[in-house]
Amino acid sequence: MTMIEVSLFTDPGCPWAFSAEPFRRKIEWLYGDHAAWELVMVGLAEDPAVYEAKGFTTAMMAAGAKQIAEAHGMPIDTSERERLTATIPACRAVVAARLNAPGHQQTLLRAIQVRGFAGELIDDPATIAAAAGDAEIDAHDLEQWANDEETAEALASDMVRARHPLPAALVLDERLADWEGGRRYTCPSYELRVDGGAPIAIPGFQPWAAYDVALANLAPDAPRRPAPENVGEVLEWAAEPLATREVAVVMGIEHADAETALAEVAERRAVGADAYWTL
Repeated sequence: MTMIEVSLFTDPGCPWAFSAEPFRRKIEWLYGDHAAWELVMVGLAEDPAVYEAKGFTTAMMAAGAKQIAEAHGMPIDTSERERLTATIPACRAVVAARLNAPGHQQTLLRAIQVRGFAGELIDDPATIAAAAGDAEIDAHDLEQWANDEETAEALASDMVRARHPLPAALVLDERLADWEGGRRYTCPSYELRVDGGAPIAIPGFQPWAAYDVALANLAPDAPRRPAPENVGEVLEWAAEPLATREVAVVMGIEHADAETALAEVAERRAVGADAYWTL
C-alpha cells in the first residue's frame, strides 16, 4: 500500500497556518489512511518581547489578522488583543501530547488554534488547559508532560528541523523567513515523501493547486477518495466543528454555496466574519 508521509511544519499562533487548514482537511479527505501525519512545531516566539523587539504592536497584529481573514475566509476574531502573545508554550503542549497522548496531538493543536483565533491568549495557562479539555486530555497531566525534559528536547529538535529547510525550499526564498542562523520554514510548510523515499518541500502558504500537483506527482498510485456528496457527510467525517471554508474546500464548491447548504443541516457558531458548523 502506498503511504504518503506528511510532515507539517506549523505553529499554533500563526494565522497563515490556520488559514491553510482547509487544505490540510482536503489532503486528509482525499488520502485517508494512505497519509501518515507528523506535526513539527516551528516555535515562533518564546516571549512576546520577540515581537515587540521587531516593532510589532497589538494594533498591527489585529490589522494583519483582518487582512488574512478577509482573503482566506477562516473564522478569526480580528479585534485587538490586550497584549502580544508567545507561541512556544502552546507548541510545548502540542509536543507533550505527541509524546504522551499521540492520538490527541492534532485535536489539541486544533483546539488551541480555535481558541486563539477566537480571541483567547494562547500563552495563558488557562487557555491551554481549556484546550486540553476540548481535546479530551487531562489538563494537569498535560501541564506535567509539558514540563518534562523529554518534551523540551523534542520541541528543540522540531525547531532545529524548521530552521534547516530542504534545499528545494531554499530555492523559494520568498516563502521562508529569517532567524539568527539563516532561513527557516514559515507556517505552514510541508515535507512529503512516499514509502520512506526522498522528501520534497512545499514551503510556506500555498494555493491548493500546489499541494494537489505535488501529491499527484509524488504518489500517482495512491487512491484518492471521491468528493463528498453533501456538507453533512463532511461534518460527520470530521467529527468536530468545521469552518465554512474548510467544508467548501473539501467539497470543491464555492464558499457561499457551502454556507447556504450548511445552514440547512448544521448549527452555526459565529467567530469574526465567519463561523464553525456542527451537525
